[in-house]
Amino acid sequence: MNDAEIRAVALATLLSIAPEVEADQLRHDRPLRSQVDLDSMDWLNFLLGLNKRLKVEIPEADYQKLVTLDDVVSYLKAKC
Repeated sequence: MNDAEIRAVALATLLSIAPEVEADQLRHDRPLRSQVDLDSMDWLNFLLGLNKRLKVEIPEADYQKLVTLDDVVSYLKAKC
């Protein structure tokens, strides 16, 4: 998968959890959780959704690496 495809999956997963989010307003280089006001359960559901859609295991130890949308895309690209 390329960056655009992974980004599209990540955004679709995010919107399934937080449908009020305006994806075109998100900054790719800023902390994602603060931009969309995700609590810890929503964040966990986002990561589990990525796991389900992309079949990529995201160990809890790696959660801290996934801060921005760019971080998520880069991490997933390396795993896909």
